[in-house]
Amino acid sequence: MNKHLDSYYKMVKKGNILLVEVQRLTGEQTIEQYHQDMIDLTLEMKHQPWASLVVYRGNGVFTPEIESHIVDITKFRAKNNMVANATVLLENAHADIQQMQLRRIYSSCSMPFFVFSNIDSAETWLTDFLKQQPQAM
Repeated sequence: MNKHLDSYYKMVKKGNILLVEVQRLTGEQTIEQYHQDMIDLTLEMKHQPWASLVVYRGNGVFTPEIESHIVDITKFRAKNNMVANATVLLENAHADIQQMQLRRIYSSCSMPFFVFSNIDSAETWLTDFLKQQPQAM
């Protein structure tokens, strides 16, 4: 978990799903720590198919730099056995714009993904998706 002014993120492994909660990633130090934490957890999970469930809280549209960063980390995760992403957008007046950005990001990485309005639906979709993968838990 890391906090920087109004920035906040938390990453937790739950079986073969990485739960990530984010509220505005701002500040170079916070973004660098987020990137390193994501690399560390990706390397821990790479031994079987896994997926990420990312919850974005609050209004947040990605800057071009952040969008590029998410593409880079997604490509790294895909090379390390991540097979899908579910995203939940909460309390977001710009959800339509953020959803378009996410579609562009995950499509550029050929990563299956869906956007949900609640965490339970996202987790159910990921669990079902992972059951269909070879060597899934």
